[in-house]
Amino acid sequence: MDDGIARKAGPLPAAGKEGEVMGECEDGKEYRCWEELLPDALGLIFRNLPLQEVLTVVPRVCKSWGRVVAGPYCWQEIDIEEWSQQQSKPEQIGRMVEQLVGRSGGSCRRISVSGLPCDPLFSFIGDNARALRTLEIPRSEISDSIVETVAPRLSNVTFLDISSCTKIGARALEAFGKHCKSLVGLRRVMHPIDLVDKVCQHDEAHAIACSMPKLRHLEMGYMLIATEAVLEILGQCRDLKFLDLRGCWTVDDKFLRERYPGLRVLGPRVDDCYENSYWEECSDYSDDSIYSWEFMDDVDDDDYAVGSDDEAIWDDGQGLENLEVRFYGGGFSESFAGFDWPPSP
Repeated sequence: MDDGIARKAGPLPAAGKEGEVMGECEDGKEYRCWEELLPDALGLIFRNLPLQEVLTVVPRVCKSWGRVVAGPYCWQEIDIEEWSQQQSKPEQIGRMVEQLVGRSGGSCRRISVSGLPCDPLFSFIGDNARALRTLEIPRSEISDSIVETVAPRLSNVTFLDISSCTKIGARALEAFGKHCKSLVGLRRVMHPIDLVDKVCQHDEAHAIACSMPKLRHLEMGYMLIATEAVLEILGQCRDLKFLDLRGCWTVDDKFLRERYPGLRVLGPRVDDCYENSYWEECSDYSDDSIYSWEFMDDVDDDDYAVGSDDEAIWDDGQGLENLEVRFYGGGFSESFAGFDWPPSP
């Protein structure tokens, strides 16, 4: 596969007039060699590849591609949610997050990972990804106290997913709202199994109402709330355009639709699977702003050098020798079989 990719770059080109590496097509037109593309341009291209190929195939094509993958260019958006759902060892998730966030050089704008295993890992994200705009950490084992400590470092977050994070509650929501002043999207979807020991979550609804006035998109599926709690949120979050109440059986959705005709309400009945496209709709920064690498001007390329095409990508002193980077087809592993939303009663 490496040879096939390499052949696309064409034959070895000759040097141009100003020392540039150029080649010549059959029709006489000049072209640049793949390895001469700017690192941030290659990063844009590699973003469209599956995680498996970025980690295991691209670094072995050539040294320049290996340097791009080893540096921050590919890790503006770290989306390993599907991979993390398939892992049975929490330490594997922790090590992958530390490696990729570390390689982003502090420029990561989005992190999507399921099941952060501990508070120290969340603190690591807060210390090393302060440019975050989107944070998606469903099913994570983080606590109220660590959120109160780390939230001030995540002030740029505009969209937050803390679904099925069972160890946090109103305190964490209030901390996120207090410090993430630009928060416009919140996903706090629970599973009925998560709530077997709870009577209600009105305190969480109150925290949302009091600390997140700029919300435009709110998902509260299966939370134990009543109509009064939702009305409190709507009274404070006046910009709200979409409200997901699937599984919130005690909420009078008919009353809400009559009182707020401009509000799109989904639920409480579960008729179908709603595919959220909020990330594409509400992202307010362009590729031009994402891929600016002024901070790389003083960094020597040797810091990201890969010794040879046969060496592993993770050559930064820590390595991933013991990290199992497994990829599966056909959905989740058996441990997640049956993890689905129940039908309407």
